[in-house]
Amino acid sequence: MDQSFGKEYKLCSKKLIDSLFAEGQSVKAFPFTLFFLIHENSVNVPFQLVISAPKRINRHAHDRNRIKRIVREAIRKNKFILEDFLTETNQQLALFLVYTSKEELTTDQLDKKSKKLFTQLIEKLQNDH
Repeated sequence: MDQSFGKEYKLCSKKLIDSLFAEGQSVKAFPFTLFFLIHENSVNVPFQLVISAPKRINRHAHDRNRIKRIVREAIRKNKFILEDFLTETNQQLALFLVYTSKEELTTDQLDKKSKKLFTQLIEKLQNDH
């Protein structure tokens, strides 16, 4: 099982991010709100992701950076849940993850919450098809 989370997982396309908010759907599992859009991608990874910690909620840049770092680690550890499903169904997703809590949660809590978020996303994808 590959647990790397390299540059190919990073969503950089401004057009795709804009269409994600215009046409995409969302899933909420506190402290996350996940916007997603099924699309065809030339990259050989099942999903690409942006992680956001809004300035309105977390005022200090060092807090936002720490939150994004911890969330990225939680996603890296649990990405296999989503990757296995997407490779089975032969889909690719664009994801925009927003961290909505004022407090910084522990790594264990974020691990559990990210697992819950991925299972909710998979359930929603299965119900739509």
